[in-house]
Amino acid sequence: MERPTRQEIHQLHAEICAGLADPTRILILYELADGPQTGTALARALGLPQSTVARHLRVLASKGLVIPTRRGGVVEYALADYRVIQALDLMRAVLMDRIHLYHHIAS
Repeated sequence: MERPTRQEIHQLHAEICAGLADPTRILILYELADGPQTGTALARALGLPQSTVARHLRVLASKGLVIPTRRGGVVEYALADYRVIQALDLMRAVLMDRIHLYHHIAS
């Protein structure tokens, strides 16, 4: 198997970031950090219409961030890789540092 080129890696990186580029999708990923859930359970937990959650789950699945698994007549969604949550936590820490810095400068 050939190793991916730098350009291919950058493209995949951008696609993953595009999957993360919506607050609702980030909330869904954090909900899935506790374990697999159905779209209905996610919609209930987030207080969102099921159609909205379904649309975001399709994006997350297309970017390889969640894995849908059919169990009988229901589809459960799980994180494809828990390290995505670790990456989100790291980005959140950077954001909080920036907020703190800007607040300190403005004071």
